[in-house]
Amino acid sequence: MDNETFRRCGHEFVEWIADYLRDVESYPVVSRVKPGEVKSRLPGAPPEAAESMDRIFADFREVILPGISHWQHPGWHAYFPANNSPASVLAEMLTAGLGVQGMIWQTSPAASELEDLVLDWLRQLTGLPAGFAGTIQDTASTAALCALISAREKATGFESNERGFRRPLTVYASGEAHSSIEKGVKIAGYGRENLRLIKTDANFALIPAELEAAIAADKAAGLMPACVVATLGTTSSTAVDPLRAVGEIAARHGLWLHVDAAYAGTAAVCPENRWILDGAERMDSFVFNPHKWMLTNFDCSAYFVKDPGALVRSFEIHPEYLKTGVDPYVKNYRDWGIQLGRRFRALKLWFVIRSYGAEGLRAFVREHQRLAALFRGWVEAAPDFELLAPVPFGLVCFRWNDGRRSDEELDGINKALLEKVNASGKVFLTHTVLRGRFTIRMVVGQRTTEERHVRTAWEVILSAARESAPRS
Repeated sequence: MDNETFRRCGHEFVEWIADYLRDVESYPVVSRVKPGEVKSRLPGAPPEAAESMDRIFADFREVILPGISHWQHPGWHAYFPANNSPASVLAEMLTAGLGVQGMIWQTSPAASELEDLVLDWLRQLTGLPAGFAGTIQDTASTAALCALISAREKATGFESNERGFRRPLTVYASGEAHSSIEKGVKIAGYGRENLRLIKTDANFALIPAELEAAIAADKAAGLMPACVVATLGTTSSTAVDPLRAVGEIAARHGLWLHVDAAYAGTAAVCPENRWILDGAERMDSFVFNPHKWMLTNFDCSAYFVKDPGALVRSFEIHPEYLKTGVDPYVKNYRDWGIQLGRRFRALKLWFVIRSYGAEGLRAFVREHQRLAALFRGWVEAAPDFELLAPVPFGLVCFRWNDGRRSDEELDGINKALLEKVNASGKVFLTHTVLRGRFTIRMVVGQRTTEERHVRTAWEVILSAARESAPRS
């Protein structure tokens, strides 16, 4: 492709993206294609001759786009958000154009130094303790794995990297912790049978006394407790584990404390939400995802550590071909995680923070919390619906319940209700299971979601309930 063709196509693509961001509400929230449909419309073998960008873009619009579920739709109330913003999209274009591979400082000094700066901006914005240092991982799952490996090395005096495990190590987390913790425990070599899932209270938060008892029992059995994971904003219900109490237990027993705030960490940009960080000085590592609720397109996960030396010692390796004369004076982020190759993710985060400012980010979060509280109020006021968990942030967990049926019957009714709601094409919600009960999750977190969209979601839910819920 010559430069002039690139210029023409680039302008055309930007126009298309701008129209998409403006008109995304007109699309059905979730793709309606059937399994295999997209693939069936594309050739099974690569083209022998080059094809024009006009033809490729036409296929994007006609074949690919119908198979896209629209995460940026204001009616997207599923999972947790994966926001973008115009500023983030523009920065990602520049990143792609530069083609930076930021594995060490020398390969692009600005990439390294901007990451150092922007992570400290995030630390200040969220009220994390002074002294914590950050780096950008791709996802919170990778950050959890980094934490588990660091905990493993600290517990074994940094010997397990050299000699492997000599003694079983144990990890502790709430029964509501994200599945990435279990995956990380397996990958890091602890073994799944050495993961202890701790009981939770009525609000689905970890019970400190149960954690203490589990650690004591493992010590008595000759095992070595190594790591505890506290969650601030669990995936199923946004439960908040008691960070101070968990941190005190971790410190008393010499465990690494990793804190997973993948979704809810963004809430801490608002001072009134910083209660979730009470006890943060006890943390060894902390992660949250600007690509969830901070307007930065996927992927961008902010991982902070109290002791960067422990992180680097767990991951560093020094092949001759990566050594440079400035290594003693700079941060080479290849040593701060699993990846050697690293994208220039800091640029889009820098664009977002500068284009919105702290005030804009706080207003964004506060509006979503207001809308979630409004929706919660409608659920609580409706005679045939019930709230199933507290609502500290932007997630409302609820179900239809007329008070006359067993939980088993209600599970079937609410499954059918959710399917009918999503079939409308206007909104998309997902489910979880809390205390064995099928639970509908309604998340308010999209950049373009306004009060009218939340009202539409409630009207769709009420309409589906009138049509499908049994009456007697």
